[in-house]
Amino acid sequence: MFTPFDDKEDKKSGVSSYRLMSEINITPFVDVMLVLLVIFMVTAPILVHGIRVNLPSAAAHALKAPEKTIVVAVRSDRNVYINKFRVGLPVLTEKLAAIYKHRKDKQIFLKASSSLSYGYVIQVMAAIKDAGITKIGMVTANPVLARRKGR
Repeated sequence: MFTPFDDKEDKKSGVSSYRLMSEINITPFVDVMLVLLVIFMVTAPILVHGIRVNLPSAAAHALKAPEKTIVVAVRSDRNVYINKFRVGLPVLTEKLAAIYKHRKDKQIFLKASSSLSYGYVIQVMAAIKDAGITKIGMVTANPVLARRKGR
């Protein structure tokens, strides 16, 4: 009876009787992926920076940001920020137009407090659109993560 581990050669042809193993061992791949997942889960909260805003919650998939991310934050007191720098709503359009003048990807993220009126958030979005920015990502709090933090 032949087994893959026989150490015999065919006497007539001189060919070894070993067979190739056609199975793929994915255990090392899974180990590396799990380590990367843990690293990502630990470092992702550290990468979030900016102005504290009471965000509304929604279950949605995250967007990828290829270039340096610009975030417009609007606090409940109606103060508007570009990343960490406070700007007024009247000059928001010109500031963003200057920032995005030479950028290929016209993408921005908007963080607005859940206590703001819908109309004011729309005014901020209109100012962003007037600056020539074509993609606005709305930043929300993940309800699952918010419940975990509350425990």
